[in-house]
Amino acid sequence: MKPINESRICVVGLGYVGLPLAVAFGRKFKVVGYDIDAGRVAQLRAGVDRTLEVDEAELRSAPGLEFADSLNGVSDCNIYVITVPTPVDLAKKPDFDPLMKSSAAIGGILKRGDIVIYESTVYPGVTEEVCVPELERASGLKFNEDFFCGYSPERINPGDKERSVEKIMKVTSGSTPEVADFVDALYGAVILAGTHKASSIRVAEAAKVIENSQRDVNIALMNELARIFHRIGIDTRDVLAAAGTKWNFMPFSPGLVGGHCIGVDPYYLAHKATMLGYNPELILAARRINDEMGQYVADRVLRHMARAKINVVGSRILFLGLSFKENCPDLRNTKVVDVIEGLRGTHADIDVHDPWVKAGEAAHEYGIELVAEPAAGAYDAVILAVPHREFVGPAATLDVGALVKPDGIVFDVKGVLPAGERTYRL
Repeated sequence: MKPINESRICVVGLGYVGLPLAVAFGRKFKVVGYDIDAGRVAQLRAGVDRTLEVDEAELRSAPGLEFADSLNGVSDCNIYVITVPTPVDLAKKPDFDPLMKSSAAIGGILKRGDIVIYESTVYPGVTEEVCVPELERASGLKFNEDFFCGYSPERINPGDKERSVEKIMKVTSGSTPEVADFVDALYGAVILAGTHKASSIRVAEAAKVIENSQRDVNIALMNELARIFHRIGIDTRDVLAAAGTKWNFMPFSPGLVGGHCIGVDPYYLAHKATMLGYNPELILAARRINDEMGQYVADRVLRHMARAKINVVGSRILFLGLSFKENCPDLRNTKVVDVIEGLRGTHADIDVHDPWVKAGEAAHEYGIELVAEPAAGAYDAVILAVPHREFVGPAATLDVGALVKPDGIVFDVKGVLPAGERTYRL
């Protein structure tokens, strides 16, 4: 292994995870950000990040960073950090295709002494049992003799400008004690919040996958409680405000669980457990509850419309927000589409407005045509699905209440608006 100060790093995959990491490394090291999307690379070279995670000034703050859409531009690197997505398929099974393809590609240019570090979320064992054999096959080199591996789980929070990658403690690991020390020092050079060196790659993999499994279970509890409290006839947010006065009550809230992490990662751990002959009942029950929430919200909206004597056939319904979370254009695994689908067969006219999401991406990913400017007083029901700052708070530029007809209703999924006579909360 070369000394750390001689590292030339290639970050593979320039999405929400890879780009901020490449920028952070590029402030201290020679870095190539590699992505197979030539259009994405061209935009980044021009200082434009369509994910809005990194602005032009931040890109320019990394003098060591350059971009490539061909492996020819990264073959002289000695550290490869793979940050490609790890989705699930239609059967909720891990889809390793992006991971395998990137491993094969990097394996094809791997040299003796190189280190491959994975950041993609996986279940314990994937790096050494799935990725390493692909690296060996493609390179003809032997693991832990000719090349080495590390694992440092991504901890990016899309849309969060306060907790950037440098400000979140990083878990690190390596395939040998020496490599573990090297990987820890490499990240330690750019992560201001510090690092935690795990005892093995599998421990680091497990740490990541349980972060989001834990949150998924807790949100599922809140979603189940919301359904119970609705039947009782009390406001869930009022209950949580009262319970939250105790010092050790955990502040979770009900809602739609989408995105690239919480709605996906638990399936990886569940898959591994099933492979070992264990049925992960709690994890899968939580996933089932959270995956049902889109249809549940749609049913609640229809019931409130019926009680308000609004005929859903021919009615106009507006969704405010399509991305999976507020103040972020990320559409990955957004569960707002589940609510939309739950209302598709009602013969209502459905509009969707999201100032953060690109219209072309919404159309390409979900076949949804965004409305640029929803008309005031035009809607029988408004569903505040994602509380972007344009919709709520001191910077709001859109009056949610002004969009509904005099006898219309507002359904507030995240409970950010005061409950009222015609404003309902989950």
